[in-house]
Amino acid sequence: MPQYMLLIYDDPSSSPAPDSAQGQQEFQEYGIFTQDIQEKGLMVTGAPLQTVDTATTVRVRNGGEAVLSDGPFADTKEWLAGYYILDCADLDTATAQAARIPAARHGAIEVRPIMDMPQM
Repeated sequence: MPQYMLLIYDDPSSSPAPDSAQGQQEFQEYGIFTQDIQEKGLMVTGAPLQTVDTATTVRVRNGGEAVLSDGPFADTKEWLAGYYILDCADLDTATAQAARIPAARHGAIEVRPIMDMPQM
C-alpha cells in the first residue's frame, strides 16, 4: 500500500494557545484522530515538532562547508508543526484523513506521497 506523509503547517498567530480551553480541546481532537487512524491500520508513525525557535538549518556551501543558521529555512508565518505517515490505498484516502487534522482549520496540511525506493 502506498505511504503518504501528511505535513502539518500551523500559524501560531491564528492557532489556539496550548493552555487555553480551545487549545486543550484541539489537543484532545489530535488524540482522537490519532487513535482512529491507528485503529484503522493507517498510521505508520507521526510526531509533533518543537517550535521553530528550536530549529537549526544546515546548508552546504563553499565547496562542502556546512553553514548552520538558527531557525527555519524560509521566513513564513506558518511553520512545520508535525507530521503523520499513513498507509493509504490512494491519494483520496490520504487527503480525506488530512482534512480531519485539527490544524487544517487554521493552517494547512500538505499531503505528499513517499517515494518507493526498493533498492534502499
